[in-house]
Amino acid sequence: MSKFWSPRVRELTPYIPGEQPRERLIKLNTNENPYPPAPGVGAVLREFPTDHLRLYPDPGSLALREALATVLDVPASHVFVGNGSDEVLALAFQAFFCQPKSLATPEISYSFYPVYCNMYGIERKAYPLDDQWRVDLGAFEAESGGIIFANPNAPTGHGHGRDAIAALLEKVTDRVVLIDEAYVDFGGESAVPLTDKYSNLLVTGTFSKSRSLAGLRLGYAVGSPELIEGLTRVKDSFNSYPVDALASAVAIASLADQEHFDATRGAVIATRERTRTRLEALGFKVLPSQTNFVLATHPTHDAAQIFVGLRERGILVRHFNTDALRDYLRISIGTDDEMDSLIEVLEALCG
Repeated sequence: MSKFWSPRVRELTPYIPGEQPRERLIKLNTNENPYPPAPGVGAVLREFPTDHLRLYPDPGSLALREALATVLDVPASHVFVGNGSDEVLALAFQAFFCQPKSLATPEISYSFYPVYCNMYGIERKAYPLDDQWRVDLGAFEAESGGIIFANPNAPTGHGHGRDAIAALLEKVTDRVVLIDEAYVDFGGESAVPLTDKYSNLLVTGTFSKSRSLAGLRLGYAVGSPELIEGLTRVKDSFNSYPVDALASAVAIASLADQEHFDATRGAVIATRERTRTRLEALGFKVLPSQTNFVLATHPTHDAAQIFVGLRERGILVRHFNTDALRDYLRISIGTDDEMDSLIEVLEALCG
């Protein structure tokens, strides 16, 4: 521990990202898309005028916001973009949740939420999932300084429909409700259409999962102009230029190719369902998923030992060493060939 650290830094427990190996392994541990981005992305990278790199990008990222607005069917004034959805979430925590009342979150959800609470000194009230491991929306009706949850949830995979979200918003009108939709394109129902009616709803999304652009770092938020202005005020107090010109051009090219988007996410969904069936045939309990991963546990084989056995055989999955999740493995959905390799090794380990 450095003597130069501030007291706040000494107290931090940082987020632990999934392993990013250099050697050739089958990576099923960080929920990346197994398929390449849209062909137009490559064209942008090849043809981007390098002279443009000497100029600062548009601080408002208007062209990208307009492209997103077209795809999401919302006004561009309702769209905010940032350097990955993690940055957008961090800005939202500062804009809306730094207040005396606690922030309501699920007990099991994206592990960056408690990290941000710790970073910004926000009290967190964590609510258990229901008996089917779904986010308990009813619990969020209790008084709080704000609400955040992933929908579909990570790492459990379940998602609530738009009607259930609307029912919550009818009852919760006095605080921001932030819905993290990183995985919504793999079977969930987006709450973006509700942002026009509910001014306290903020929905975040990412280009990392369904758009195959995790290496580029692009995220966005959709909400009322009042919420977008709050995000912008915080953004411009840290970095007026979070989205670079090349990333913006690549994202616009990705958004323009709906056919590729539908084909690749459809392939992931189909592989996910086949994988679930094959895991269950090996005795695993697999939670229903509307994401690009599954959460699975085996009744007679220790999850940590399976994790080690897979890694020794060249396959990475995610094991969380927490009380609630240590019996489970989160398995990202890869290509059919990658999932065949996974099942083959699991047959040897658990068969």
